[in-house]
Amino acid sequence: MRRQTFEGESDDELVFVLGWGNRIDHENVQWLIDELRSEYRVSVFELPDTIDDFVEEYVVPVERYVDGLDSFRLLGHSTGGLIGPYIEGAETRTYLSPWWGYDERQQGLALTLLRKLPLSVPIVPTEANDRDVIGELATDRQLAEEGGRAAPSFLREVLYAQRALPPIAEDTVVFCTLRDRLVSTRAIGERVPPERIHLYDGGHELFSSPEREQRLDALLDAVRDGPGALERVEPKR
Repeated sequence: MRRQTFEGESDDELVFVLGWGNRIDHENVQWLIDELRSEYRVSVFELPDTIDDFVEEYVVPVERYVDGLDSFRLLGHSTGGLIGPYIEGAETRTYLSPWWGYDERQQGLALTLLRKLPLSVPIVPTEANDRDVIGELATDRQLAEEGGRAAPSFLREVLYAQRALPPIAEDTVVFCTLRDRLVSTRAIGERVPPERIHLYDGGHELFSSPEREQRLDALLDAVRDGPGALERVEPKR
Protein backbone atom coordinates (compact mmCIF):
# COMPACT_ATOMS: atom_id res chain seq x y z
CA MET A 1 0.00 0.00 0.00
CA ARG A 2 1.36 3.41 -0.94
CA ARG A 3 1.43 6.26 1.61
CA GLN A 4 2.37 9.89 1.05
CA THR A 5 2.44 12.64 3.68
CA PHE A 6 1.71 16.29 2.93
CA GLU A 7 2.85 18.87 5.46
CA GLY A 8 0.17 21.36 6.47
CA GLU A 9 -0.47 24.48 8.50
CA SER A 10 -0.25 22.51 11.75
CA ASP A 11 1.22 19.28 13.11
CA ASP A 12 -2.24 17.81 13.79
CA GLU A 13 -2.40 14.52 11.90
CA LEU A 14 -5.18 13.53 9.52
CA VAL A 15 -5.06 10.02 8.08
CA PHE A 16 -6.91 9.95 4.75
CA VAL A 17 -7.63 6.50 3.25
CA LEU A 18 -8.66 6.72 -0.40
CA GLY A 19 -11.16 4.57 -2.23
CA TRP A 20 -10.53 1.75 -4.67
CA GLY A 21 -9.14 3.17 -7.91
CA ASN A 22 -8.31 6.61 -6.46
CA ARG A 23 -4.76 7.84 -7.02
CA ILE A 24 -3.01 10.37 -4.82
CA ASP A 25 -2.07 12.49 -7.83
CA HIS A 26 -5.55 12.60 -9.36
CA GLU A 27 -6.57 16.24 -9.74
CA ASN A 28 -9.74 16.03 -7.63
CA VAL A 29 -8.01 14.06 -4.88
CA GLN A 30 -5.28 16.69 -4.86
CA TRP A 31 -7.91 19.43 -4.58
CA LEU A 32 -9.22 17.87 -1.38
CA ILE A 33 -5.75 17.21 0.02
CA ASP A 34 -4.83 20.87 -0.54
CA GLU A 35 -7.95 22.00 1.33
CA LEU A 36 -7.26 19.60 4.21
CA ARG A 37 -3.69 20.88 4.50
CA SER A 38 -5.06 24.22 5.65
CA GLU A 39 -5.60 22.57 9.03
CA TYR A 40 -3.67 19.27 9.08
CA ARG A 41 -0.61 17.31 8.21
CA VAL A 42 -2.26 14.84 5.83
CA SER A 43 -1.06 11.25 5.42
CA VAL A 44 -2.81 9.68 2.43
CA PHE A 45 -3.09 5.94 1.78
CA GLU A 46 -3.57 4.73 -1.80
CA LEU A 47 -5.02 1.23 -2.02
CA PRO A 48 -3.76 -1.56 -4.25
CA ASP A 49 -6.46 -2.49 -6.76
CA THR A 50 -6.19 -6.25 -6.28
CA ILE A 51 -5.96 -8.06 -2.94
CA ASP A 52 -6.37 -11.54 -1.51
CA ASP A 53 -6.71 -10.60 2.17
CA PHE A 54 -8.63 -7.49 3.29
CA VAL A 55 -7.17 -7.34 6.79
CA GLU A 56 -3.54 -8.04 5.93
CA GLU A 57 -3.36 -5.91 2.81
CA TYR A 58 -5.73 -3.03 3.69
CA VAL A 59 -6.18 -2.78 7.46
CA VAL A 60 -2.78 -3.78 8.84
CA PRO A 61 -0.70 -1.15 6.94
CA VAL A 62 -2.93 1.64 8.27
CA GLU A 63 -2.89 0.16 11.78
CA ARG A 64 0.89 0.03 11.81
CA TYR A 65 1.12 3.66 10.83
CA VAL A 66 -1.40 5.05 13.35
CA ASP A 67 0.14 2.98 16.17
CA GLY A 68 3.11 5.36 15.98
CA LEU A 69 0.99 8.52 16.29
CA ASP A 70 0.12 10.34 19.52
CA SER A 71 -3.26 11.35 18.06
CA PHE A 72 -4.98 11.48 14.68
CA ARG A 73 -8.24 12.12 12.90
CA LEU A 74 -9.50 9.70 10.27
CA LEU A 75 -11.04 10.39 6.87
CA GLY A 76 -12.01 7.57 4.50
CA HIS A 77 -13.64 7.49 1.09
CA SER A 78 -15.60 4.48 -0.25
CA THR A 79 -13.38 1.42 0.36
CA GLY A 80 -11.37 3.67 2.69
CA GLY A 81 -14.62 4.13 4.61
CA LEU A 82 -14.89 0.36 4.86
CA ILE A 83 -11.35 0.14 6.26
CA GLY A 84 -11.96 2.96 8.76
CA PRO A 85 -14.14 1.12 11.31
CA TYR A 86 -11.39 -1.49 11.67
CA ILE A 87 -8.92 1.23 12.78
CA GLU A 88 -8.94 2.15 16.47
CA GLY A 89 -7.96 5.34 18.26
CA ALA A 90 -9.13 8.17 15.98
CA GLU A 91 -10.29 11.42 17.58
CA THR A 92 -12.94 11.91 14.90
CA ARG A 93 -14.10 9.73 12.01
CA THR A 94 -15.47 11.13 8.77
CA TYR A 95 -16.48 8.92 5.87
CA LEU A 96 -17.30 9.88 2.30
CA SER A 97 -19.66 7.40 0.61
CA PRO A 98 -18.46 4.47 2.75
CA TRP A 99 -18.78 1.06 1.09
CA TRP A 100 -20.57 -0.70 3.94
CA GLY A 101 -22.79 -2.66 1.57
CA TYR A 102 -23.14 -3.41 -2.12
CA ASP A 103 -25.64 -1.26 -3.97
CA GLU A 104 -28.84 -3.27 -4.25
CA ARG A 105 -28.67 -3.09 -8.07
CA GLN A 106 -25.37 -5.00 -7.96
CA GLN A 107 -26.66 -7.98 -5.99
CA GLY A 108 -27.35 -10.27 -8.93
CA LEU A 109 -26.62 -13.95 -9.35
CA ALA A 110 -23.77 -13.25 -11.79
CA LEU A 111 -21.86 -11.11 -9.29
CA THR A 112 -22.47 -13.65 -6.53
CA LEU A 113 -20.94 -16.38 -8.68
CA LEU A 114 -18.04 -14.21 -9.91
CA ARG A 115 -17.01 -13.38 -6.33
CA LYS A 116 -16.50 -17.08 -5.71
CA LEU A 117 -13.95 -17.50 -8.48
CA PRO A 118 -10.41 -18.09 -7.11
CA LEU A 119 -8.98 -15.33 -9.31
CA SER A 120 -6.95 -12.19 -8.57
CA VAL A 121 -7.28 -10.89 -12.13
CA PRO A 122 -9.48 -7.83 -12.89
CA ILE A 123 -12.25 -9.33 -15.03
CA VAL A 124 -15.49 -8.03 -13.47
CA PRO A 125 -16.87 -4.85 -15.13
CA THR A 126 -17.66 -1.92 -12.81
CA GLU A 127 -19.10 1.59 -13.18
CA ALA A 128 -16.05 3.21 -11.60
CA ASN A 129 -15.06 4.80 -14.91
CA ASP A 130 -18.45 6.38 -15.62
CA ARG A 131 -18.54 10.17 -15.10
CA ASP A 132 -22.28 10.13 -14.34
CA VAL A 133 -21.60 7.65 -11.53
CA ILE A 134 -18.38 9.16 -10.12
CA GLY A 135 -19.08 12.89 -10.43
CA GLU A 136 -19.34 15.61 -13.05
CA LEU A 137 -15.87 17.00 -12.28
CA ALA A 138 -14.12 13.67 -12.82
CA THR A 139 -11.33 14.10 -15.37
CA ASP A 140 -10.71 11.88 -18.38
CA ARG A 141 -7.43 10.71 -16.84
CA GLN A 142 -9.13 9.92 -13.53
CA LEU A 143 -11.83 7.84 -15.22
CA ALA A 144 -9.25 5.99 -17.30
CA GLU A 145 -7.20 5.07 -14.24
CA GLU A 146 -9.91 4.38 -11.67
CA GLY A 147 -10.44 0.88 -12.95
CA GLY A 148 -13.21 -0.39 -15.15
CA ARG A 149 -12.76 -3.95 -13.88
CA ALA A 150 -12.30 -5.57 -10.48
CA ALA A 151 -10.80 -8.90 -9.47
CA PRO A 152 -13.12 -11.56 -7.98
CA SER A 153 -10.72 -11.84 -5.02
CA PHE A 154 -11.14 -8.11 -4.30
CA LEU A 155 -14.95 -8.34 -4.46
CA ARG A 156 -14.90 -11.40 -2.21
CA GLU A 157 -12.74 -9.65 0.40
CA VAL A 158 -14.94 -6.56 0.35
CA LEU A 159 -18.00 -8.71 1.03
CA TYR A 160 -16.15 -10.39 3.90
CA ALA A 161 -15.22 -6.99 5.36
CA GLN A 162 -18.80 -5.74 5.07
CA ARG A 163 -20.18 -8.80 6.87
CA ALA A 164 -17.55 -8.55 9.64
CA LEU A 165 -17.79 -4.75 9.95
CA PRO A 166 -17.27 -3.56 13.54
CA PRO A 167 -19.88 -1.29 15.16
CA ILE A 168 -19.71 2.25 13.77
CA ALA A 169 -18.31 4.68 16.36
CA GLU A 170 -20.72 7.23 17.79
CA ASP A 171 -18.49 10.12 16.69
CA THR A 172 -18.76 9.12 13.02
CA VAL A 173 -20.01 11.57 10.39
CA VAL A 174 -20.94 10.41 6.88
CA PHE A 175 -21.17 12.45 3.68
CA CYS A 176 -23.05 10.74 0.86
CA THR A 177 -25.53 11.18 -1.98
CA LEU A 178 -28.78 9.29 -2.31
CA ARG A 179 -27.97 8.96 -6.02
CA ASP A 180 -24.94 6.75 -5.36
CA ARG A 181 -24.82 3.74 -7.69
CA LEU A 182 -21.67 2.11 -6.28
CA VAL A 183 -22.39 1.75 -2.57
CA SER A 184 -25.52 0.97 -0.60
CA THR A 185 -27.02 4.08 1.00
CA ARG A 186 -29.36 1.73 2.88
CA ALA A 187 -26.33 0.16 4.59
CA ILE A 188 -25.25 3.66 5.66
CA GLY A 189 -28.71 4.56 6.97
CA GLU A 190 -28.90 1.32 8.96
CA ARG A 191 -25.67 2.15 10.82
CA VAL A 192 -25.65 5.94 11.23
CA PRO A 193 -28.58 8.11 12.42
CA PRO A 194 -29.81 10.92 10.12
CA GLU A 195 -28.34 13.70 12.24
CA ARG A 196 -24.84 12.37 11.53
CA ILE A 197 -25.36 12.10 7.76
CA HIS A 198 -24.66 15.06 5.49
CA LEU A 199 -26.30 14.69 2.08
CA TYR A 200 -25.06 16.29 -1.11
CA ASP A 201 -26.31 16.14 -4.70
CA GLY A 202 -23.89 14.49 -7.07
CA GLY A 203 -22.01 11.29 -7.78
CA HIS A 204 -20.08 8.82 -5.67
CA GLU A 205 -17.10 11.14 -5.05
CA LEU A 206 -17.83 14.31 -3.10
CA PHE A 207 -14.50 15.72 -4.28
CA SER A 208 -15.60 15.21 -7.92
CA SER A 209 -19.01 16.81 -7.36
CA PRO A 210 -19.92 20.35 -8.47
CA GLU A 211 -21.17 20.84 -4.89
CA ARG A 212 -17.75 20.24 -3.35
CA GLU A 213 -17.13 23.93 -2.60
CA GLN A 214 -20.54 24.23 -0.95
CA ARG A 215 -19.88 21.24 1.29
CA LEU A 216 -16.26 22.00 2.15
CA ASP A 217 -16.92 23.97 5.34
CA ALA A 218 -19.16 21.19 6.67
CA LEU A 219 -16.53 18.60 5.83
CA LEU A 220 -13.67 20.49 7.49
CA ASP A 221 -15.78 21.11 10.59
CA ALA A 222 -16.82 17.46 10.79
CA VAL A 223 -13.20 16.31 10.54
CA ARG A 224 -12.21 18.80 13.24
CA ASP A 225 -15.10 18.53 15.69
CA GLY A 226 -17.17 15.47 14.87
CA PRO A 227 -20.99 15.26 14.72
CA GLY A 228 -21.69 18.53 16.55
CA ALA A 229 -20.21 20.45 13.66
CA LEU A 230 -23.08 19.55 11.32
CA GLU A 231 -25.52 21.50 13.45
CA ARG A 232 -23.48 24.70 13.03
CA VAL A 233 -22.69 24.72 9.32
CA GLU A 234 -25.10 25.71 6.57
CA PRO A 235 -24.00 24.86 3.02
CA LYS A 236 -23.07 27.81 0.82
CA ARG A 237 -25.57 28.72 -1.88
